[in-house]
Amino acid sequence: MQCVPNFSEGRDKEKIDLIVESFRNKDKVKLLDYGFDRDHNRLVVTAVGAPTELKAALIEAIGKAVELIDMTSHEGQHPRMGAVDVVPFIPIKNVTMEEAVAISKEVAQEVSEKYGLPVFLYEKSASSNQRENLAAVRKGEFEGMAEKMKQTDWQPDFGPVQPHPTAGCVAIGARMPLVAYNVNLNTANLQIATTIAKNVRQVGGGLRFCKAMGVELKERGITQVSMNLTDFTRTSIYQAHEMVRMEAKRYGVSIIGAEVIGLLPMQALTDVAEYYLGLENFSINQVLETNLME
Repeated sequence: MQCVPNFSEGRDKEKIDLIVESFRNKDKVKLLDYGFDRDHNRLVVTAVGAPTELKAALIEAIGKAVELIDMTSHEGQHPRMGAVDVVPFIPIKNVTMEEAVAISKEVAQEVSEKYGLPVFLYEKSASSNQRENLAAVRKGEFEGMAEKMKQTDWQPDFGPVQPHPTAGCVAIGARMPLVAYNVNLNTANLQIATTIAKNVRQVGGGLRFCKAMGVELKERGITQVSMNLTDFTRTSIYQAHEMVRMEAKRYGVSIIGAEVIGLLPMQALTDVAEYYLGLENFSINQVLETNLME
């Protein structure tokens, strides 16, 4: 099973190391990747492992985040509602979605009891249709969650009915793999990036499996369209990239770079190569590493 927890810390390397350490040197758990960003002020960890062992490592990491991160003084470009903002479980080899949902609920109950964290179940684990979309759950962010949780429809699935005073709330659930893909623009105008994001994402009439927002990268003096492609087989990287390019032209803005956050399936990249190179009858089986893994 794979897990990609997102923590609201991208600036303090000492805190980052302490959180990531929870996934190191653990039996049947492997830390695949982690990355952090000052502008987003966010840490994204990718780990895989046997469900029981991965669950234990994750609960340890959540405990460290609750201890180390004070959301009352947190600020960054990425939306967030807690020290541990979101914890998705992704079924991979020999694990079903039903098993991923079950483990997500086990973790949700345990961290709510152990750390006093309100937990919202989302995506495939959601307790209602309105909680499936992470953006809907997170709306209001840390500063607005106390008021939001007074509503009957927005009380947490587990834990207290008010946010943890310094660690806020967390969303935990199971989902299919997504691709986190960001496109950088040669403008410092955040309104342009935000408008492009609105036009590209599904809720704005754009790509079906795309979530997007505009982000200001202050240290670089540019902006970014930050995207999550929730089903790369139906909304590909190249489709998202080209739509951003097309929308940017309206403002005389160009793409100056792009980045992938975390890990992504090989097929997502071969789809891009096939499109831009105009490859005919191309198959992932023509990739050398695919054959070496057999």
